[in-house]
Amino acid sequence: MIVVDANVMLSALRSSRGASHLLLRTMLAGDLDFAVSPAVSLEYEDVLKRPGILGGHPWISGAEIDTVLDAVFSRAKLVAPWFRFRPFLTDPKDDLYIECALTAGRHTSSAATSTFGIPQLRLSG
Repeated sequence: MIVVDANVMLSALRSSRGASHLLLRTMLAGDLDFAVSPAVSLEYEDVLKRPGILGGHPWISGAEIDTVLDAVFSRAKLVAPWFRFRPFLTDPKDDLYIECALTAGRHTSSAATSTFGIPQLRLSG
C-alpha cells in the first residue's frame, strides 16, 4: 500500500514519459494498492487545478482532471485519519501524507516515515 504525493500526480499529468506517469497508469489499472484520505484528495485537486501549473496551454482541462481524479479515487483505499501530526515534516503541508499512510497501515514514499518505522518506496526512471 502506498500514498502518492500531489507532485507525483502533477508530474504524471505533465508528461507521459516518466516514472510518475507509469505509476499513475499502474494505479488506474488496479495493479497497485494505494490509499487516499479526504485531505490528500483535496490536495490533489488544489495542486492539479492551480492556474498555469500544467503550462500555458495544458493538454487537459479542469473537467478532464476531475475525470482522472474520479478514476483514481474509485481505485483507492479511502481512509479517514483520526489523528494529526502537525507540524512534523519540513513542509507541514506534507504531514497529511504521513497521516494517510499511518491510517492505511502500510507505507509511503516520504523519508520522514522512518521515524514511524514505515518502509519507503523508491521509484527510478
